[in-house]
Amino acid sequence: MSEPASKSAGRRRGPRRDALDNRDRVLAAAIIAVRREGAAVPMATIAADAGVGVGTVYRHFPSRDALLAALAHRSAEMVLDAARSAAADDRPPLDAIRAFLYQTIRDGKEIVLPMQSGQPLTDPATKAVMADVHRILDSLISQGRADGTIRADISKADVVVFGAMLTQQLPQTGNWTQVARRLADIFIAGLQP
Repeated sequence: MSEPASKSAGRRRGPRRDALDNRDRVLAAAIIAVRREGAAVPMATIAADAGVGVGTVYRHFPSRDALLAALAHRSAEMVLDAARSAAADDRPPLDAIRAFLYQTIRDGKEIVLPMQSGQPLTDPATKAVMADVHRILDSLISQGRADGTIRADISKADVVVFGAMLTQQLPQTGNWTQVARRLADIFIAGLQP
């Protein structure tokens, strides 16, 4: 026996599994394509890299700006996860900031930030995520100032900008993780009074 039309119409199913898989493939391909070619990479290139039709890309992301905004939000969530993880353990502020930088280095290939794509951050939800990142980093820096382990002139922007730079592998650098961690350690040493 089937349900009345009014009952079944009230219940909405979520997206199909294959649609979610296609969206994930598009995002994964877009990360690589934007990092390789910049924010102006053609949507058709992203579709081809994802193994889907360009219509599938536009079904999930109606414009390039929508796709870049989705990449920025996903990346902001990853950065927030790194900040939360770093602050969760009971460790000195400098060690927490080092842990934050190390995790952003580890996740760097998956991170596409607005400052890297050249797109301004306009999405309120993504701005809220980044505000949480800033709040956590500001708290760590304040703790370090209070215990005398971090210079008074250091700001959360210093850590955010440096972390963003470390997510971008420089060409011809060999083992980027090793190079970036060394740079992070030098940066951490420079935070000290």
